Amino acid sequence: MAVQEMEKQAPKPPGFGPVAWLRWTWRTLTSMKTALLLLFLFALGSIPGSLIPQRGVEPDKVAQIYINDPVRAEWYERFQLFDVFNSVWFAAIYLLLFASLVGCIVPRTTTYFKELRRKPPAAPRHLSRLPHHTVLDEGLTVEVAARRLRKLRFRVDTGDGWVSAEKGFLRETGNLLFHISLLGLLVAVGIGAVFGYRGNVLVVEDEGFANTVAAYDRFMPGNQVSAESLEPFSFTLDEFKASYQVGGDPTKVGQPLDFSAHLKVSDAPGAPKRDYELKVNEPLEINGTQTYLIGNGYAPFFRITDGKGQVAFEGAVPCLIEFPATRVSGCVLKAPDAQPGQLGFLLRFLPTIAPAQGGGYTSSFPGDLMPRVQVLGAFTGDFGVRSGRPQSVYELAPPDVMKKLKPLVMGSTAPEPLAPGQSFDLPDGLGKLEFVEVKEWMTLQIAYDPGRVPALLAAGLATVSIVFSLVIRRRRVFVRVKDGAAEVGGLTRTEGSAAGFTEEFADIVKVLSAGDKDVR
Repeated sequence: MAVQEMEKQAPKPPGFGPVAWLRWTWRTLTSMKTALLLLFLFALGSIPGSLIPQRGVEPDKVAQIYINDPVRAEWYERFQLFDVFNSVWFAAIYLLLFASLVGCIVPRTTTYFKELRRKPPAAPRHLSRLPHHTVLDEGLTVEVAARRLRKLRFRVDTGDGWVSAEKGFLRETGNLLFHISLLGLLVAVGIGAVFGYRGNVLVVEDEGFANTVAAYDRFMPGNQVSAESLEPFSFTLDEFKASYQVGGDPTKVGQPLDFSAHLKVSDAPGAPKRDYELKVNEPLEINGTQTYLIGNGYAPFFRITDGKGQVAFEGAVPCLIEFPATRVSGCVLKAPDAQPGQLGFLLRFLPTIAPAQGGGYTSSFPGDLMPRVQVLGAFTGDFGVRSGRPQSVYELAPPDVMKKLKPLVMGSTAPEPLAPGQSFDLPDGLGKLEFVEVKEWMTLQIAYDPGRVPALLAAGLATVSIVFSLVIRRRRVFVRVKDGAAEVGGLTRTEGSAAGFTEEFADIVKVLSAGDKDVR
C-alpha cells in the first residue's frame, strides 16, 4: 500500500507534446545529415529531367513517346517526369532544402562571428603532450615570438610567459560561404521561376515569330509574368541548314555536323531587321531574353484539291522524326474544309529514298538528297475537328473516330512515293494530293531568367568556398618561455591534416629560432 501511495504522489514524466515534436522536427530538418541528404535528393531528382524528354524543352519527343509507347508515357505523366522541375515532388525537395540551409546557416553565422572576436586560447602547461613539440635553446622572448608569428599571419595572444597563435580561420569562412552560396543558388532559381518565363515554338522556313503569348506552342510563365513582360522582338526564318557526314568512315556517314538557322531579326517593333545565324549552344539574346535552337526536322509543303476543284489545304506540314539516324519522319495531314467530304492522310517522309530489306522503302541518309513522300493511308469522313474535343496535330483522329472513317487508300492501293512536284489523285474523284516542295522546321526554346547571373555567381562562390574549406587547415602554435629556453608545441584542428602540418611546423620553428633579418 505504501508503495502504491508513493507511486501516486510521484510526478509523472513530461509528455512528448506538440511543441516537443515541432522542436524535434526542426532540429532534424536543420541538421547537417538532413541537409546533405536533401542535397543528394535534389541532385538525384534532376537526373530524370536530363534523361527523359521534358515537355517544356522537347515537346515533339514527348509526343513521340505517347505515340510509340502510351503505357510508358502514362507512367511518366503520373510521376510528373515529363515536367520534372515543375513537379510537386521536386518543389517539395527544393523547399525542404531551402529551410534546412537557413536553419544551418543562421546558428553557424552567429558562432562564426563569435569565433572571429574570440582570442586564441592560452597555451597549455605541458606542450610536450601536443602532437608536435620541440625545444629551442636560443634565447627567445614572448615579444619576439609574438612578432615573428604575426609576420606568419597568425592571430596572436600573449600572457605571462606564453604565446598562443592560431591560423587557418578561412576554412570556417569557406564552409560558411559554401552554405550561403547554396542558399543563394536556391534563391536565384526561385527568382527565375517567379519572374522569368520559358516557351517553345516550332517555326517553318519562310515563316516568322513574334514574341507574344499567342505565338507560343507552349508557354510557361512565372507567377509575376504578364503579357507585357515579354520582350517585343520578332524574326523570320529565311533558311535552315543541316549538314551531315558524307564521306570517310562508313560508320560515321550520316552523323550530324552542324545546324544553323538564318534569321531576319527585329529587336523591337519598327526597328530595322538584321541578319543573325542561330546555332546550337549559341543563342540569340535580346535584353536578357535568350532563344535557343533545340531541334529540327522536315516540313513537306502540300496542296490538297478537293472533289469540287477547290484548294482545301496548302501549307507546310511539320513531321515527327521516327528514326533519328536517317530522319525518316511521320506526317499527319488533315483538310477539314474539303468537299464533298473531309480528307485526311497518313504520310511518311523519306529524305533520301532507298529500298528497304524485305520490301518497301526507307531512307539511307538524313539529308534531303532524294526526298520522297510515301502515302500510307488516305481517309474521308468526319474527323471530329469541330466537335470541341481537343486533338493533337500529330494524330489523324482518336481511335474511336478512326473506326468510323472510310479508307480511300491503304496498303496495296497506295501509290508510289511522290517526288517534289508530283501529285496523286484520290479514287471516286474526291480530290488530289500534291507534294510541292521540301521545307525544314526548327524548334526553339525562348527563355527569360533574371536569376541566371545570380545563380552563376553563387555557383562560382560555392566552388571557391569549397576549395577553401578542403585545402585550408585550422592549426595552433603555442610557445612557452622559461629560464631563457623556449618550448614550442603545435596541433591541427582538422582531422586528417596532421601529416601535412609536420613540414609547416618545422618551418615555423625555423622562423622562431631565426634572427630578425631572416624572418619571412
